[in-house]
Amino acid sequence: MQWYFVAALLTILTSSQGILTTLSQSNGHYTYDYGTVPFLAEFFKLVVSSLLLWRERRVSPSTRMTTEWKSVRLFVVPSVIYLFHNNVQFATLTYVDTSTYQIMGNLKIVTTGILFRIFLRRKLSNLRWMAIVLLAIGTTTSQIKACGEASCDSLFSAPIQGYMLGILSACLSALAGVYTEFLMKKNSDSLYWQNVQLYTFGVIFNMARLLVDDFRSGFERGPWWSRIFNGYSLTTWMVVLNLGSTGLLVSWLMKYADNIVKVYSTSMAMLLTTVISVYLFSFKPTLQLFLGIIVCMMSLHMYFAPPNMLVDMPSPTKAATENLKEISVERKTDS
Repeated sequence: MQWYFVAALLTILTSSQGILTTLSQSNGHYTYDYGTVPFLAEFFKLVVSSLLLWRERRVSPSTRMTTEWKSVRLFVVPSVIYLFHNNVQFATLTYVDTSTYQIMGNLKIVTTGILFRIFLRRKLSNLRWMAIVLLAIGTTTSQIKACGEASCDSLFSAPIQGYMLGILSACLSALAGVYTEFLMKKNSDSLYWQNVQLYTFGVIFNMARLLVDDFRSGFERGPWWSRIFNGYSLTTWMVVLNLGSTGLLVSWLMKYADNIVKVYSTSMAMLLTTVISVYLFSFKPTLQLFLGIIVCMMSLHMYFAPPNMLVDMPSPTKAATENLKEISVERKTDS
């Protein structure tokens, strides 16, 4: 499986994540306990990873699996971060529309670049830093409200709570992504074994979160396991499957590719989300939104394109050939 195929599939899953979550709401509210969705998604990922690990062990009994506690315990940190991140995502979508949610997700590229520099000591070129800044500007531009709208008491098109949660989500996503990539590439352990460790802690902490909610409410609605599927619909199950499948694909990219590639592949989903939202939610895109998307797309090209494509530099082979031709012409002229 090639990484670019996984990145394309991840783009589709990411664009549908916010749309499915919004469709699962009723009058702007969740009819189910959205804390159960990350739990079920983590459980789904754990089952799939366990089955794949079992299959891998049958084919290759020498599969590398580090079982020392000092190595296993490192997976506690990203599990806790993902716990908060997944729940913040659901809260964010109660304040902003799907297009805003998807575009704000691009901010994780900014935070990821900064964390790469701080924690992994990975230096980004000046051109890539310019692309990251340009992306942040495009994201901000897309959210500026048009002056011709009926209500102009606020500069931005969504409540401030939505933007604060979106920024928090971007920071959590970047922190979890960079740390998880570090763990995935730290050794040559089986990807499926690393996933089993990560998702085991994910199931435990999500279960603990549901228990804490029960204690806070005095168990007035009963224990969480007795109402885990209350209010669930087909759309809710699709949210669970989407969240679980996205996590499995992300882990593959973190193991065999670069985390910044994962972040940029998910950012491509913003255009797809906007187009779908127009048809599903009667969404009316503004000029600022389109300008912001164009700026973000330009930043993608700046980040990924080779420098010679951006400044129209000839390739070394072509340049050498042209130099030889010039020398040959000069010699003929001299003779």
